[in-house]
Amino acid sequence: MNGFCPLASGSKGNAIFLGTERTRILIDAGISASAIEKRLSAIDVDSQSIAAILITHEHTDHIQGLGTLAAKLKIPIFSNAETAKGICAALKIRPRFKIFTTGEPFEFEGLEINPFSVPHDTLDPVAFTIRTDSMKLGFCTDLGYATSLVKKQLERCDYLYLEANHQPSMVHASSRPSIYKQRVLSKQGHLSNEDCAILLASVFHPGLKHVHLAHLSSECNHPELALKIVQEFLAGQNQSVDLSIAFQEKNSKPIVFS
Repeated sequence: MNGFCPLASGSKGNAIFLGTERTRILIDAGISASAIEKRLSAIDVDSQSIAAILITHEHTDHIQGLGTLAAKLKIPIFSNAETAKGICAALKIRPRFKIFTTGEPFEFEGLEINPFSVPHDTLDPVAFTIRTDSMKLGFCTDLGYATSLVKKQLERCDYLYLEANHQPSMVHASSRPSIYKQRVLSKQGHLSNEDCAILLASVFHPGLKHVHLAHLSSECNHPELALKIVQEFLAGQNQSVDLSIAFQEKNSKPIVFS
């Protein structure tokens, strides 16, 4: 497949497939290796063709399947040094790391990969923009707020995968412990629907083709609500873009590059 497809998105696990004519990679491996293989197969991708895995940070919902997958495929795992340490401590493994420096772009098999810092409660969390020959993709979740750096990095993307985690009123009304509520709502937590809409409006341009709303909370959000809030905010700015939800339990809308 020449394109990308979110394989899982949410607090139970995250993984994204990206393929070009030259290579195939994963961004995160937060569901089991068998589930990743099954969801790749659903889009006619053989897991043995995956050439590398990029890791955003060491939380379990981003690395759960990494140990099995790395051992089976024997492929490089790209992360920064602090995240690599976190992975080794969490999973008790030492995969074949290729260490990047946050803020410094690098190239892998025709992809220009730019890892940039995001505010989240982990060691050294990053989001990615990835350039192919003809387009720019932005993958940005697990951030408490949109910094000026985040906004700058997400400019002029052709496709965006952007966090719309929760509705604050639903967080407050939930049965979750107070410490969870404080974490999610903090500047080291997750983007709300409205924050997502504001960020999206700030980086919107006429060439933006599609946006996946990602990492939705199963308890403190609803897909229809996230779509409604983002669409209505954009409409108020005289902006419109094709939107879809990145799902937890199944593959989401695949994007095929023309």
